[in-house]
Amino acid sequence: METSVQENNISMPRIGDAAPEFEAVTTQGNINFPSDYKGNWVILFSHPADFTPVCTSEFITFASMEEKFAKVNTKLVGLSIDGLYSHIAWLRTIKEKIEYKGMKDVEVKFPLIEDIKMDVAQKYGMIQPNEDSTKAVRAVFFIDPKGVIRSMIYYPLSLGRNFEELYRVVVALQTSDEFGVATPADWQPGDDVIVSPAGSCGTAQERMESDEMNCQDWFFCTKKLDKQTVLDKIIN
Repeated sequence: METSVQENNISMPRIGDAAPEFEAVTTQGNINFPSDYKGNWVILFSHPADFTPVCTSEFITFASMEEKFAKVNTKLVGLSIDGLYSHIAWLRTIKEKIEYKGMKDVEVKFPLIEDIKMDVAQKYGMIQPNEDSTKAVRAVFFIDPKGVIRSMIYYPLSLGRNFEELYRVVVALQTSDEFGVATPADWQPGDDVIVSPAGSCGTAQERMESDEMNCQDWFFCTKKLDKQTVLDKIIN
Protein backbone atom coordinates (compact mmCIF):
# COMPACT_ATOMS: atom_id res chain seq x y z
CA MET A 1 0.00 0.00 0.00
CA GLU A 2 1.48 3.33 -1.03
CA THR A 3 2.10 5.98 1.59
CA SER A 4 0.17 9.16 0.86
CA VAL A 5 1.96 12.38 0.03
CA GLN A 6 0.39 13.99 3.09
CA GLU A 7 1.87 11.33 5.40
CA ASN A 8 5.32 12.06 4.01
CA ASN A 9 5.05 15.78 4.63
CA ILE A 10 7.45 17.23 7.20
CA SER A 11 6.55 20.36 9.13
CA MET A 12 9.18 22.88 8.10
CA PRO A 13 9.14 26.44 9.46
CA ARG A 14 10.25 29.08 6.99
CA ILE A 15 12.45 32.13 7.22
CA GLY A 16 10.22 35.01 8.28
CA ASP A 17 7.77 32.78 10.16
CA ALA A 18 7.08 33.24 13.85
CA ALA A 19 9.03 30.60 15.74
CA PRO A 20 6.63 27.76 16.68
CA GLU A 21 5.71 28.02 20.34
CA PHE A 22 6.20 25.28 22.89
CA GLU A 23 6.65 24.54 26.58
CA ALA A 24 9.42 22.16 27.55
CA VAL A 25 11.36 20.59 30.40
CA THR A 26 15.09 21.33 30.17
CA THR A 27 18.27 20.81 32.15
CA GLN A 28 17.82 24.41 33.37
CA GLY A 29 14.15 24.11 34.33
CA ASN A 30 10.93 24.62 32.38
CA ILE A 31 10.84 27.09 29.51
CA ASN A 32 8.15 28.75 27.40
CA PHE A 33 9.59 29.28 23.95
CA PRO A 34 10.10 31.79 22.46
CA SER A 35 8.33 34.11 24.93
CA ASP A 36 10.93 33.56 27.67
CA TYR A 37 13.58 34.89 25.28
CA LYS A 38 11.84 38.05 24.10
CA GLY A 39 14.42 40.78 23.51
CA ASN A 40 17.23 38.30 22.84
CA TRP A 41 18.49 36.55 19.77
CA VAL A 42 18.32 32.78 20.18
CA ILE A 43 20.09 29.89 18.52
CA LEU A 44 17.84 26.83 18.87
CA PHE A 45 19.70 23.74 17.76
CA SER A 46 19.08 20.00 17.76
CA HIS A 47 21.44 17.06 18.03
CA PRO A 48 20.81 13.39 17.28
CA ALA A 49 21.49 11.78 20.66
CA ASP A 50 23.26 12.04 24.00
CA PHE A 51 26.49 10.08 24.56
CA THR A 52 27.51 10.33 20.90
CA PRO A 53 30.96 11.61 19.89
CA VAL A 54 30.08 14.26 17.29
CA CYS A 55 27.41 15.74 19.56
CA THR A 56 29.85 15.72 22.47
CA SER A 57 32.42 17.72 20.47
CA GLU A 58 29.68 20.19 19.51
CA PHE A 59 28.42 20.73 23.04
CA ILE A 60 31.91 21.30 24.37
CA THR A 61 32.48 23.88 21.62
CA PHE A 62 29.14 25.63 22.07
CA ALA A 63 29.47 25.76 25.86
CA SER A 64 32.99 27.20 25.53
CA MET A 65 31.60 29.94 23.28
CA GLU A 66 28.50 30.73 25.34
CA GLU A 67 29.96 33.93 26.77
CA LYS A 68 31.00 35.06 23.28
CA PHE A 69 27.43 34.60 22.06
CA ALA A 70 26.06 36.34 25.14
CA LYS A 71 28.07 39.46 24.25
CA VAL A 72 26.06 39.73 21.02
CA ASN A 73 22.77 39.28 22.91
CA THR A 74 22.35 35.65 21.86
CA LYS A 75 21.06 32.78 24.00
CA LEU A 76 21.68 29.10 23.26
CA VAL A 77 19.02 26.38 23.55
CA GLY A 78 19.73 22.74 22.67
CA LEU A 79 17.41 19.82 21.99
CA SER A 80 17.47 16.08 21.50
CA ILE A 81 14.79 13.44 21.79
CA ASP A 82 16.52 11.88 24.81
CA GLY A 83 15.13 12.22 28.34
CA LEU A 84 16.08 14.67 31.04
CA TYR A 85 18.08 12.20 33.16
CA SER A 86 20.04 11.09 30.12
CA HIS A 87 20.82 14.75 29.39
CA ILE A 88 21.99 15.36 32.95
CA ALA A 89 24.21 12.25 33.00
CA TRP A 90 25.73 13.10 29.61
CA LEU A 91 26.49 16.71 30.53
CA ARG A 92 28.07 15.55 33.78
CA THR A 93 30.24 13.11 31.84
CA ILE A 94 31.30 15.91 29.48
CA LYS A 95 32.43 18.05 32.42
CA GLU A 96 34.17 15.28 34.33
CA LYS A 97 35.79 13.17 31.62
CA ILE A 98 35.92 14.65 28.13
CA GLU A 99 38.58 16.89 26.61
CA TYR A 100 38.33 18.21 23.05
CA LYS A 101 40.84 20.51 21.34
CA GLY A 102 42.24 21.58 24.70
CA MET A 103 38.79 22.31 26.13
CA LYS A 104 38.10 20.36 29.31
CA ASP A 105 36.12 20.63 32.54
CA VAL A 106 33.46 22.30 30.39
CA GLU A 107 30.11 22.89 32.08
CA VAL A 108 27.09 23.20 29.79
CA LYS A 109 24.97 25.92 31.38
CA PHE A 110 22.49 26.60 28.58
CA PRO A 111 19.23 24.59 28.58
CA LEU A 112 18.99 21.23 26.85
CA ILE A 113 15.39 20.30 26.02
CA GLU A 114 13.89 16.91 26.77
CA ASP A 115 11.83 15.90 23.74
CA ILE A 116 11.07 12.19 24.14
CA LYS A 117 7.76 12.43 22.25
CA MET A 118 9.45 14.45 19.49
CA ASP A 119 6.81 17.19 19.77
CA VAL A 120 9.26 20.08 19.39
CA ALA A 121 11.39 18.25 16.83
CA GLN A 122 8.33 17.70 14.64
CA LYS A 123 7.27 21.37 14.90
CA TYR A 124 10.67 22.48 13.68
CA GLY A 125 11.20 19.81 11.01
CA MET A 126 14.16 18.38 12.89
CA ILE A 127 13.13 14.80 12.11
CA GLN A 128 14.12 13.94 8.54
CA PRO A 129 12.85 10.39 7.86
CA ASN A 130 15.23 9.75 4.97
CA GLU A 131 18.12 10.48 7.35
CA ASP A 132 16.70 8.86 10.50
CA SER A 133 13.14 8.56 11.79
CA THR A 134 14.10 8.39 15.47
CA LYS A 135 16.88 11.00 15.74
CA ALA A 136 16.87 14.72 15.08
CA VAL A 137 19.25 16.00 12.43
CA ARG A 138 21.62 18.83 13.32
CA ALA A 139 19.19 21.69 12.73
CA VAL A 140 20.02 25.29 13.67
CA PHE A 141 17.44 28.08 13.93
CA PHE A 142 18.39 31.75 14.36
CA ILE A 143 15.49 33.55 16.02
CA ASP A 144 15.41 37.31 16.49
CA PRO A 145 14.29 39.31 19.57
CA LYS A 146 10.73 39.45 18.20
CA GLY A 147 10.53 35.66 17.94
CA VAL A 148 10.88 35.53 14.15
CA ILE A 149 12.98 32.88 12.38
CA ARG A 150 15.68 34.72 10.48
CA SER A 151 17.87 31.89 9.23
CA MET A 152 18.06 28.08 9.29
CA ILE A 153 20.83 25.59 8.65
CA TYR A 154 20.40 21.80 8.49
CA TYR A 155 23.25 19.30 8.72
CA PRO A 156 23.16 15.50 8.39
CA LEU A 157 23.88 13.27 11.38
CA SER A 158 27.48 12.66 10.36
CA LEU A 159 28.54 16.31 9.94
CA GLY A 160 29.62 18.41 12.89
CA ARG A 161 28.79 22.10 12.73
CA ASN A 162 31.19 25.04 12.29
CA PHE A 163 30.48 27.18 15.34
CA GLU A 164 32.46 30.20 14.19
CA GLU A 165 30.12 30.25 11.18
CA LEU A 166 27.08 30.17 13.49
CA TYR A 167 28.54 33.17 15.33
CA ARG A 168 29.21 34.93 12.02
CA VAL A 169 25.58 34.44 10.98
CA VAL A 170 24.28 36.07 14.16
CA VAL A 171 26.64 39.03 13.79
CA ALA A 172 25.80 39.44 10.09
CA LEU A 173 22.05 39.37 10.73
CA GLN A 174 22.37 42.00 13.45
CA THR A 175 24.61 44.13 11.24
CA SER A 176 22.05 44.03 8.43
CA ASP A 177 19.32 45.11 10.85
CA GLU A 178 21.33 47.89 12.46
CA PHE A 179 22.76 49.46 9.31
CA GLY A 180 20.23 48.56 6.59
CA VAL A 181 22.81 46.75 4.47
CA ALA A 182 23.48 43.25 3.14
CA THR A 183 26.64 41.24 3.75
CA PRO A 184 28.57 39.68 0.85
CA ALA A 185 30.20 36.27 0.60
CA ASP A 186 32.55 35.42 3.47
CA TRP A 187 31.78 38.74 5.20
CA GLN A 188 33.40 39.46 8.54
CA PRO A 189 33.07 42.64 10.67
CA GLY A 190 35.26 45.29 9.07
CA ASP A 191 34.69 44.08 5.51
CA ASP A 192 32.78 46.23 3.03
CA VAL A 193 29.02 45.75 2.98
CA ILE A 194 26.51 45.69 0.12
CA VAL A 195 24.17 48.61 -0.51
CA SER A 196 20.75 47.64 -1.85
CA PRO A 197 20.30 48.20 -5.61
CA ALA A 198 19.03 51.62 -6.65
CA GLY A 199 15.30 51.99 -7.18
CA SER A 200 15.50 54.54 -9.97
CA CYS A 201 17.77 55.63 -12.81
CA GLY A 202 18.54 58.90 -11.05
CA THR A 203 19.59 57.19 -7.86
CA ALA A 204 21.68 54.73 -9.80
CA GLN A 205 23.54 57.57 -11.52
CA GLU A 206 24.12 59.35 -8.20
CA ARG A 207 25.56 56.20 -6.71
CA MET A 208 27.91 55.66 -9.63
CA GLU A 209 29.29 59.16 -9.01
CA SER A 210 29.36 58.92 -5.20
CA ASP A 211 32.61 59.07 -3.25
CA GLU A 212 31.00 57.17 -0.35
CA MET A 213 30.35 54.01 -2.34
CA ASN A 214 32.30 51.79 -4.65
CA CYS A 215 29.92 51.02 -7.53
CA GLN A 216 31.22 48.63 -10.16
CA ASP A 217 27.85 48.78 -11.88
CA TRP A 218 24.42 50.19 -10.98
CA PHE A 219 23.41 46.99 -9.17
CA PHE A 220 26.68 46.23 -7.36
CA CYS A 221 27.64 48.92 -4.85
CA THR A 222 29.62 48.47 -1.65
CA LYS A 223 30.61 50.83 1.11
CA LYS A 224 32.97 50.86 4.06
CA LEU A 225 31.67 49.84 7.47
CA ASP A 226 34.52 49.64 9.92
CA LYS A 227 34.75 46.86 12.44
CA GLN A 228 34.57 49.05 15.54
CA THR A 229 31.35 50.70 14.35
CA VAL A 230 29.78 47.28 13.95
CA LEU A 231 31.00 45.99 17.31
CA ASP A 232 29.93 49.14 19.16
CA LYS A 233 26.38 48.54 17.96
CA ILE A 234 25.97 44.86 18.58
CA ILE A 235 28.28 43.88 21.44
CA ASN A 236 26.84 44.35 24.91
